[in-house]
Amino acid sequence: MAEPRKLSVPTMASFGIGEAAGAFMGTAWSVLLLFYYQQVVGVEAWLVGLAIGISVAMDAVTDPLIGAWSDRIRTRWGRRHPMLLAAALPLAISFVLLFNPPRGMSDVEGFLWLMTFGMLVRASFTFYNIPHLALGAEMAHDYYQRSTLFAYSAFAYAMSVAVCYGLITGYYFPTVEGLYDPGFLNPHSYRTMSLTFATVMVTAILLCVAGTRKEIPYLRKTQERGQMRFWTLFTEIWEVLKNASFRAVFFGLLLGSLVGGVESAFSPFMGVHFWGLRTEDLFYLAFVGGFSFPVAFVLIPVLTRLLDKRMSVMLPLAAWITAVNVPICLRLADVSWFPENGSPWVLGIFIAASTVGALCAPIIGASANSMLADVADEHELDTGIRREGVLYSVRAFSQKATQAFGTVFGGILLSAIDFPEFATRGEVPAETIWNLGFIAGPATSIFSLLALGFYLRYRINHRRHTEIVAALEARRSEGPAGKALAGDAS
Repeated sequence: MAEPRKLSVPTMASFGIGEAAGAFMGTAWSVLLLFYYQQVVGVEAWLVGLAIGISVAMDAVTDPLIGAWSDRIRTRWGRRHPMLLAAALPLAISFVLLFNPPRGMSDVEGFLWLMTFGMLVRASFTFYNIPHLALGAEMAHDYYQRSTLFAYSAFAYAMSVAVCYGLITGYYFPTVEGLYDPGFLNPHSYRTMSLTFATVMVTAILLCVAGTRKEIPYLRKTQERGQMRFWTLFTEIWEVLKNASFRAVFFGLLLGSLVGGVESAFSPFMGVHFWGLRTEDLFYLAFVGGFSFPVAFVLIPVLTRLLDKRMSVMLPLAAWITAVNVPICLRLADVSWFPENGSPWVLGIFIAASTVGALCAPIIGASANSMLADVADEHELDTGIRREGVLYSVRAFSQKATQAFGTVFGGILLSAIDFPEFATRGEVPAETIWNLGFIAGPATSIFSLLALGFYLRYRINHRRHTEIVAALEARRSEGPAGKALAGDAS
């Protein structure tokens, strides 16, 4: 069997840098957006959740379309790179407008502004994100180097999140005693934040394109296939869903995204109101990322070789579920020895739990993306067609659709528990705070436990992948005889 082409460190680093665009967009989206429109702009929480949910759900519908389209593009610059470049400017402009609505809007006007520019931001990012993920699966052919490539990607994403979160909590939104407590209530900082983050997104995309362009001659060429029609998309989605290992990853990520949607909506509320922390305290999470993410980057390929990819997802996920729920449940149960808000121990416990999450999240993300790249090989063996774009778009669709539902549900729940607008830290009723913690902790973790069950059904390990690659090479080199061998191997 021929030795797979190896990627250079600069190429893998350039691919990883491209994740900074999603990190800055996603962090601002998840940490600030619902809070900004509900607490600062003053739109009803359920309308904010609905607008965000609609924008993400509509974007999710475009994912399979963009994925199938990117699989078919034929240019001298490949089928992914032109789409990466085309997404940069629309993403930046729509992001700035999203966080700079006109003043004095009514609830309906705020809802429409948020929904419109939310949809544009998500659609622009999808135009970049799906081809970017598919590009990674195309560039890396080796079973273990795929994990290394996506480790670079996860590391760049995670470090970007740490920097982004540090800027949000430590620079743009500090507490202003007697005026803005928490600092997220300061309406003036959203403009400079959005302009800076938009610049970072464009820069990251351009660096990714420049650093990976030399791989274009070595990427697989677009295969001959029929003209794309509306029903063709559903046929291709059905084809990838027939793969049992893909279904395992798909439903595992789907349930995890549902939890993430609710928790992201509640994130600033939990830190400030449930744990009683200031935005300056939340700034320490940037240092948590600075420590945890490099460690995770080293652990990803090590865990893949020791445990294989399935357990490299399941064990970190189990650890993350435990770390999140133990302190929340102790507070909800009003355990006598658990420290009260205001104690330095609360910040320490919060940082410890966040460190576990910061270690586990990149490992889970990189391993899942690497698993999907292996599924693309098995799918080619089964069908004779490579569909990286469709595979990653269906994965993105599931995440965005469930995140949309989770965000809508989060907004509805905030209204249901009567969470007040313009809420000052320490002045929210105790019953409301308890309900907030119960939803963000044990209630949503049921879905995380279900995700573990689905990951158990993933079946591609190193030995199986070696068989798949050998059969594919035989098919490509021996024509009809190779096809027969491939059929035997599957």
